[in-house]
Amino acid sequence: MRRACPFTCLALAAALQGCAQPRGGVDARLSTGQRASEDARLSTGSGPHTVYALAPGDRVRVITFGRDSLSNSFAVDSSGQIAMPLIGLVPAKGRTTAELAREIEQKLRNGYVREPRVSVEVEAYRPFFVLGEVTTSGQYPFVNGMTVETAVAIAGGYTPRARKDSAELTRTEDGGAIVADVPITQPVRPGDTIFIRERFF
Repeated sequence: MRRACPFTCLALAAALQGCAQPRGGVDARLSTGQRASEDARLSTGSGPHTVYALAPGDRVRVITFGRDSLSNSFAVDSSGQIAMPLIGLVPAKGRTTAELAREIEQKLRNGYVREPRVSVEVEAYRPFFVLGEVTTSGQYPFVNGMTVETAVAIAGGYTPRARKDSAELTRTEDGGAIVADVPITQPVRPGDTIFIRERFF
């Protein structure tokens, strides 16, 4: 797990406010170029990252053109797969919707459908979590355009002891967790965990 350096304000503003370091020390395997690449993936856009990777908890809408029986909504299960008619389990975790559509098309070509055309879109994003000094901590449905501030509002607002100018945000990237101190204007992505700390004065 990597924690953001406090001395990289510009990097924080550009990419999830973080210069990622493990809690136990600097990861010698993470070069400057690698860190810049990781930071670039932590989008500060108003919605989910432009290249959104599916994960358990997401629900996708699969449309197989000309085959209504193969068009439906499917949940990404805890193993990271969706279960479809005819072709069974299809790996979805870590894939974009376009990549998943191509995988479904490939499986359908194997003796099921001639020249299949498939479209996949995210129907519902996985939830986010708010913990710490908020009125009602827990899990909540993700909404496009969320920031830390709106996430706290969804959780009932701050407690009297809460620090209100920043939060700790944990995000999973490529199987690892990145932890960063972020301002309350930081956009939130599906699956993020927001921790509101207690103030000390």
